[in-house]
Amino acid sequence: MASASVFYQHHGAAESSPFTVTALGRWSSLNKQLPAVDKIKALHVYDFDNTLFKTPSPNPHVWYAATFGKLRSPHIFNNGGWWHDSRVLAATGQGMEKEEPRAWEGSWNEKIVQLVELSVKQPDAVCVLLTGRDENGFADLIKKMVVSKGLDFDLVCLKPQVSPTNQHFQNTMHFKQLFLNALMETYTCATEIKIYEDRPKHTKGFRHFFNEYNRRQALNPTRGPLAAEAFQVPEEGTLLDPVVEVAMVRQMVQEHNKSLAHQPRLEIKKTVYLTSYMIGPDDTKKIRGCVHIPADATSGDLRHYASSILICPRPCPPSILSKVGGLGSKMLWEVTATGCLNGNIWAARVRPVPSTAVYHTENPVPLVVLALRRGARPMDAANIINWQPLPPNQSFVFETTVGERSCLRIEPEDPEEDEYESLFASKLTKRKRDGNDDWPPPRDSHGRHGGRKESRGFHAGGRGGGRGRGGSNAGRGMRNSSRGGTRGARGRGGFHGYRSLDDVEPKNEHGGYGPHVDYEDAYQPPSHVQALPTSPRALQGRGALPRGGGRPRGGGPAAGDTDLQNLY
Repeated sequence: MASASVFYQHHGAAESSPFTVTALGRWSSLNKQLPAVDKIKALHVYDFDNTLFKTPSPNPHVWYAATFGKLRSPHIFNNGGWWHDSRVLAATGQGMEKEEPRAWEGSWNEKIVQLVELSVKQPDAVCVLLTGRDENGFADLIKKMVVSKGLDFDLVCLKPQVSPTNQHFQNTMHFKQLFLNALMETYTCATEIKIYEDRPKHTKGFRHFFNEYNRRQALNPTRGPLAAEAFQVPEEGTLLDPVVEVAMVRQMVQEHNKSLAHQPRLEIKKTVYLTSYMIGPDDTKKIRGCVHIPADATSGDLRHYASSILICPRPCPPSILSKVGGLGSKMLWEVTATGCLNGNIWAARVRPVPSTAVYHTENPVPLVVLALRRGARPMDAANIINWQPLPPNQSFVFETTVGERSCLRIEPEDPEEDEYESLFASKLTKRKRDGNDDWPPPRDSHGRHGGRKESRGFHAGGRGGGRGRGGSNAGRGMRNSSRGGTRGARGRGGFHGYRSLDDVEPKNEHGGYGPHVDYEDAYQPPSHVQALPTSPRALQGRGALPRGGGRPRGGGPAAGDTDLQNLY
């Protein structure tokens, strides 16, 4: 691998300054006497972020895809941004004031904590915490964290500006390799080294580095080869409270703008994907119960919705928004019938209560999409013809709240942009609109259905229901709904958490890792994480823990006790 080759090209096997425990101690943020060289047979090294500690990452359900990628890059803000601001790490859980007394309970990877405790108890082992976090910004905070948890590391090593021998680092991996070389060259009696890391790229780099180290020791020994293993740990991350996260990023933006002289200032803007009558979770469950979903529809084949009645795709024009009462306004609806299209789409037909209430919906017939099979499109629900009326004893009334499905993005300030235009992420979709213009515009009188204007306008009483008019055009409205509701975020990859502190691939800055967000879904953070192996067999071959594919998505810990001694 290039990183290991570059290391040996510039530094050789080990030849500059003498390697002593005193020199090694200069890498550490702890003022602690290290064990004597002849007492140590094992070297155990642990990564911090998402390996030992569940580090908060930007929330993909808060930020627009391109912004989500930028936040994880060190280049968006002058101070380095998310991974270089200690306030983000300190905000984990309920914040430092509340978390320190309770040792950040729930924020640790307890399996790795137990391995650290075993390392500490082993008399012939050196236990190291190694992280690419900046030493000046994070040393005090991370020391408080590990002390509160009772983890007695021999060395806590964060990345300084230069090494103790005045060497500059190309990136995080280069820093860690320099330290590992010093560690192995100092403890020459050690026969094994183990490192625990969550990032596959770094795990692969460590394995190649150790192989190259042992190859050179066989040719030109300075201490002899040693058994080296790099364990791949399933990534363990978390999220901040969204309110705290947005406030923190806003503060970063303000500090970034203050430090600028001539560069364009940044600001946080909102992207609106759709405006709708939002349905509460209890009523959502009740509405779903109105329709029979076949038993052969597996959870992976079917997606459940019933969360809204579409008013308008994308930002709602001021004229429409004012006529529906504005954001936060309440309205009552009654479920009157259910329908299904080709066994792929299930929906509920609704009407306003009272029937004279003024409302606006994107479709001629107000409806709630309940469920879709894989491959079906929400817009096709408007093609349902055979509605089955609910019996009087099953019909019920529910309440909705006018709201938006939206996310935030960070962009340069645009003095020519008005408030309404700022709601669009793409400049190509923006155009000045008259405040009285009921955008999107209705079809002209030569359209297929003269009643199309009614579907775009405001309905009252019996006319609001559409009553069979404009049925073939209804799909047009839902098509826009689908575009606004599910394709607003450009990125289509799964969620990727912490990658690296300073070697982020360029495509991150363009949202290439951004998530595909379905804005009908309420985000539920996982309550469990993938378990470590439960038997020695799981570690045979390459000495790696199972690879974590992004954030674990549930499943819970494996049954039975993990055999920590075999991992250790």
